[in-house]
Amino acid sequence: MIIAMASDHGGYELKEDLKKHLSSQGHFITDYGTHSKDAVDYPDFALLAAEAVSTGLVEVAIVVDGAGIGSAMAAGKVPGVRPACCNDIYMAANSREHNYANLLTLGSMVVGSGKAKKIVDVWLSTPWGEERHKRRIDKIMAIEAKYLVRK
Repeated sequence: MIIAMASDHGGYELKEDLKKHLSSQGHFITDYGTHSKDAVDYPDFALLAAEAVSTGLVEVAIVVDGAGIGSAMAAGKVPGVRPACCNDIYMAANSREHNYANLLTLGSMVVGSGKAKKIVDVWLSTPWGEERHKRRIDKIMAIEAKYLVRK
């Protein structure tokens, strides 16, 4: 699978650990930065990963910042992106099966590398529940379409 990844400075080290982990499983990673621990603003990098999902360059993205919340909020502004901030295995599985999440955010101050790898593995391997949850996702997409401002 081709996976977009991004982080701010607070998530840089965890992003790098996850890149190695996912690459060893045969995934191809497109890294949208940041590429160092120098201070940056998480919305800039969450946006790049979200745009990769929205435009179809990748199927999914993983974004890491300090808490995971801010990146989820920023990514959720991009049409077609359904972000989920997941700090445990249950949230990861639920976000994919029930909510068809296509962008995972993690907080490096919340989960360590070992737990993050387990969360990512579950998130990527959990199938979409499809028919059982489709009408709810359709409603979410209708809300997005209602408030989407077109240029």
